Amino acid sequence: MLSLKDIKKDYVVGDSTVSALKGVSIDFRENEFVSILGPSGCGKTTLLNIIGGLDRYTSGDLNINGKSTKDFKDCDWDSYRNHSIGFVFQSYNLIPHQTVLSNVELALTLSGVSKSERRERAVKALEQVGLGDQLHKKPNQMSGGQMQRVAIARALVNEPDILLADEPTGALDTETSVQIMELLKSISKDKLIIMVTHNPELAMKYSSRIIKLLDGKVIDDSDPLDKNVVEPIKKPEKEPTKADKKAAKKERKKLKTSMSFLTALSLSRNNLMTKKARTLLTSFAGSIGIIGIALILSISNGVQLYIDQVQSDTLSSYPLQITKTTASIGEIMNTMAKNHEDSANHDKDKVYSQNAMGEMINTLMEETKVNNLEKFKKYLDDNSDLKDLTSDVQYTYATTLNVFTESDSGVMQVNPSTLLEDMGYMSSTQMEAMSMSGSMGGMMGMGTDVWSEMIDNEELIDKQYDVIAGRLPEKYNEVVLVVDKNNEINDYVLYSLGLLDPSSLNGIVRRAMAGEDISVDSEQHVYTYDELLDLKFKVVPTPDFYKKKDGVWEDMTGDESYMKKAVANGTEISVVGILRPDEDASSASISGAIGYRHDLMTYLIDEVDNSEIVKEQIANPDIDVFTGLKFKTDENAADTDSSSETVSDSTADTESKADETADSSDTDKKAGLVAGDSSMEIPEGMTEEQYKALMEQSGASDTGELADMGMNAMGSMDMSAIQGGDMSSLTETQKKYIASLSDEQLELMKQMLKEQSDTNADQLANSGKYSTSNYDNNMKTLGYSVVEDPDSINIYPVDFASKEKIIDIIDDYNDSVGEEDKIEYTDYVGLMMSSITSIINAIGYVLIAFVAISLVVSSIMIGIITYISVLERTKEIGILRSIGASKRDISRVFNAETVIVGFVAGALGIIISYLLTIPINMIIAHLTDVPIRASIPVSAAVILIAISVCLTLIAGLFPSRVAAKKDPVIALRTE
Repeated sequence: MLSLKDIKKDYVVGDSTVSALKGVSIDFRENEFVSILGPSGCGKTTLLNIIGGLDRYTSGDLNINGKSTKDFKDCDWDSYRNHSIGFVFQSYNLIPHQTVLSNVELALTLSGVSKSERRERAVKALEQVGLGDQLHKKPNQMSGGQMQRVAIARALVNEPDILLADEPTGALDTETSVQIMELLKSISKDKLIIMVTHNPELAMKYSSRIIKLLDGKVIDDSDPLDKNVVEPIKKPEKEPTKADKKAAKKERKKLKTSMSFLTALSLSRNNLMTKKARTLLTSFAGSIGIIGIALILSISNGVQLYIDQVQSDTLSSYPLQITKTTASIGEIMNTMAKNHEDSANHDKDKVYSQNAMGEMINTLMEETKVNNLEKFKKYLDDNSDLKDLTSDVQYTYATTLNVFTESDSGVMQVNPSTLLEDMGYMSSTQMEAMSMSGSMGGMMGMGTDVWSEMIDNEELIDKQYDVIAGRLPEKYNEVVLVVDKNNEINDYVLYSLGLLDPSSLNGIVRRAMAGEDISVDSEQHVYTYDELLDLKFKVVPTPDFYKKKDGVWEDMTGDESYMKKAVANGTEISVVGILRPDEDASSASISGAIGYRHDLMTYLIDEVDNSEIVKEQIANPDIDVFTGLKFKTDENAADTDSSSETVSDSTADTESKADETADSSDTDKKAGLVAGDSSMEIPEGMTEEQYKALMEQSGASDTGELADMGMNAMGSMDMSAIQGGDMSSLTETQKKYIASLSDEQLELMKQMLKEQSDTNADQLANSGKYSTSNYDNNMKTLGYSVVEDPDSINIYPVDFASKEKIIDIIDDYNDSVGEEDKIEYTDYVGLMMSSITSIINAIGYVLIAFVAISLVVSSIMIGIITYISVLERTKEIGILRSIGASKRDISRVFNAETVIVGFVAGALGIIISYLLTIPINMIIAHLTDVPIRASIPVSAAVILIAISVCLTLIAGLFPSRVAAKKDPVIALRTE
């Protein structure tokens, strides 16, 4: 079973070599009680440690079950100690911070025994030594004899073949010694017990065999193994096969010892609990760096959340906009800047002109293009990544949203609003231009309409607005009214919606400029929520403004009775909710006072597309449904040109005279000057005194009367007579009026007549033959749109990072299509705020770098504390090695300790940081109105704890390595 062959053990001490064993050869039986006697220093304990695998022999061989151990690796010796050897030490060598039961179970944890079986076998072993009722005591709560019984139970629990006892009674009284020896003798019936002792009486009384050592040699053996009786171990007759080697390898792997990390954690936790104060202080020191980083992250996170909210709110008002006809503002500015830099190639001895206007016009023409939005919309609809990057993708159409209100006095148009035009603030042309820039108007604080489409993102609207009455719209015919943060509504909105009488403002701007005394209602009006929720509007599709008469469609907007009927038949729109911007919202997505759903526009498009007039125009693309005439095309253009030339010849003389007139301003300005309109500028070359004299000469009391006189006089005037210089056909009033005009005014009149003549020439040529409009203009007039072909696309990114990804998506699209289908977009926000996040992050990183220094320092300190723990637990290292723990297991124990300390430090740091955010937020709220709330993200807290664990683990690698390399024999002797 166990055989020692010429075992020698030498120790190098300085320059000399000490021989502890000098050729010891002993064969042992499978079950006997062997006592090894000898004076101190004779090599008894060394021999026991070699047999137990704690120490290595210098030469010779130790055979176990006929197998040589010369080629044993560390893992083989660990497995041998765990499965075949049980140690009983003089000083018990129990782990003080473990219970009696845990001490006994320890060897089984290395064997991979399940928890239930482990407990069962440990309890049985303790009951076998008479300690079944002492399971949960700590070693320091027991007597010496009880602790030695625990040590025997630990040695027996793994059912080893050999029990090695080193002075098992050396620290016990006589009575207890006898009890221990009786216990060992009973065990020797089934196992080999080898005991080292200084007490020859106990050896003689209980041992079945006594071996005496002196100076490292066996000098006596009372019962040596008889070679003639016991058949010597035979060598294998043949070399083992591959199958044999594989089976042997599998068996060794099965017997391989390994301590689970949970066991290591349990050992380390129990050890740390015996030093609670030191562990807590160490963890607190390690948490200082975590606290610093956590607080920086909490403030940075609060700022980032605020920036994210600002980004989300801002981008809900400033989308990426793609229109059918667009120009890249960035490219225009870059091109102009480059041209300006390139143009400065002259000396600076004179002053040179700069062609800024020409460059601007040329660049604008070059950079303006038409986008194929139908194809791009399909691309966006098919892109699965876009949903996560956007709050909404909004498609707008050229279809006009005609909204009216009904009252006893008639109907009033609410949208598009005509209020500014009625006031005399803008002309109809300017109003149309404002309406065409609806989306941009909302972004730039412009626009005249108070109705705007809501973003199709209820979550974002909930963040930006509070519903103070009613609810959000759920159907296409439901809208919401938006008030400001003070629950107020702009009086422009009240006039536009008909809540205040807009007729009181008619012509107010013109009258104010004429110097009239005017008054505006400045009273503050109050409305209840119920009154506002009772508001009703009517939406009328544009085709309903036309009525078919005599085969053509006539515009009936001037017919009051018709319009009342059309509005009455319109779709009713109800106000179902009142919204107020959230106090923390930095921007709002609804630009108007009335917000409507996108499906209202799709409903209106469907109504327009299915109207009779639109269907007729689509069915007859060559015929103008408004006049019944054919549209002018390239094929019939030649006929039109020849007719125009004939008409032009008849007016050649008139034009030659008119050509002598100097260049002036536009036709509207000329007409105003001719009519004496006071709102027009004084003609160039005429002083203010001359202008006043002109009015006195005409006999008019004011400019208004002069204008009326001029218009009345011109009402039936033969304009060709003026152009030809023949005044005979004019009335006395007309002659008087012409005489009152200055030379400048008369020339302006002639110039105006020339321009009108040019226009009339073309109209005369086409009169009764071709329509002056075209198919596209008619369809636009009727509000015709195709859902698949929007007029513009507004993409609302979630944040600036998402905006960059969306731009990448657009770039990918542009790379995949031809030049004619490439998309130009307008990014109104641009880099306005994108750099803020980078700056905040950079500041955060710098601060974290500084604080991380303290984290590294604290980690080094934890490494030092772990090294101290290694020194304190040296004996425990020896105990663990004696029961079969490998070097890796020892490292794992101390790594587990650093993991615990790192986790406690990280958790403590996060808890303290969370508590500190309370006063920090109070200070921020006191010092600023910006809604920044410091908070530690859960993910950041978990990451910081993980970082703390990792750093302490790294710091503990060196101490754990030192622990693993400790000699178990020396470790067991450490007190």
